[in-house]
Amino acid sequence: MTETHLPMAGGFNFRDLGGIRNTDGRYVKWGKFIRTDELKSLTPADLTYLSSIPVISVIDFRSEMEIDQAPDILPPSAENYYKLSINPGNILELQSLSLGRSMDMDSIMIKINEYLVTEPQFVAYYKTFFDILQDENKVPALFHCTAGKDRTGMGAALILFALGVDEDIIYQNYLESNIYLKEKYAEMIRENPAMESILTVKKEFLQAGINKMKQQYGSVDNFLIQNLSVDINRFREMYLY
Repeated sequence: MTETHLPMAGGFNFRDLGGIRNTDGRYVKWGKFIRTDELKSLTPADLTYLSSIPVISVIDFRSEMEIDQAPDILPPSAENYYKLSINPGNILELQSLSLGRSMDMDSIMIKINEYLVTEPQFVAYYKTFFDILQDENKVPALFHCTAGKDRTGMGAALILFALGVDEDIIYQNYLESNIYLKEKYAEMIRENPAMESILTVKKEFLQAGINKMKQQYGSVDNFLIQNLSVDINRFREMYLY
């Protein structure tokens, strides 16, 4: 399995973190971490593909409202479904904020990314996320929100930091959401241009969260170790080749 962008007919932002090179010249193993947008429209062929990986655990970062409006369709291989509802990235709520108002949505997205790594409940959910990933019996894992770019983007960034990937490469991975989500949200942006910041990503969004971790803990590694109980050496032995 060597495809980064997975060929999903019923999804847009499906990506394998495999093949990314870290600063030691090692690479993330393929088929271990799949980052995605919502799973509501997966086709039978999509489900067969995900089962062939096979996806063992599905981690859902969406709010209760998002889950109720678009329940996941799970691949037959999925033995575990974890609901870790993080609310600040709720596209539906942000859309209502932006309609008919002149607001600095970039500032809102920056604040959201800071909240992801400072609000105790959200940090607790990311700790649970890493508890799952550090259990070999629960991986391969697929993790997602609605767009697969903010809550999921932070999750992917934390995985890559834990695996020793260079920060510039982590930003590149984050920004690829703009490529894969372009078709999904093009009509919404045309109808309501104020939504563009909510439906796309900018480096400064993720950077705000990363800077907050560095300011409070000295480094992202310290945040991972102290707050998320990540055994970085073991994690790298598990998921690098």
